[in-house]
Amino acid sequence: MFSQIIAMAPPPGANGQPGQTSPMFTFGWMVFMVAIFYFVMIRPQRRREKERKALIESVKSGQRVLLTSGIIGEIASVKEKTLLVLIADKTKIEVLKSAVAQVLEGQGELPTNV
Repeated sequence: MFSQIIAMAPPPGANGQPGQTSPMFTFGWMVFMVAIFYFVMIRPQRRREKERKALIESVKSGQRVLLTSGIIGEIASVKEKTLLVLIADKTKIEVLKSAVAQVLEGQGELPTNV
């Protein structure tokens, strides 16, 4: 079926139209599409990664945090790669720093954008 449709198509250059597109035009469109992809996808992602890294590096003892698991707790101590988080009276868990989703400012503040 597809071969019949192609066979019925006019030959290149028919009806006064050029048969081929300029290679520079094609290359220009490819550059344009890559630029759009960069500004829409890659650049914002890099900015978010930089903000997240700054958030993780800025956590300190005494801050309330929301973990990616949904647990809210207070940081008891900070180690090189992990945090000791107080989630209830005398209940502490050790989590990776990357598990911090948000730092909560006030004592009664609820998480946002979760």
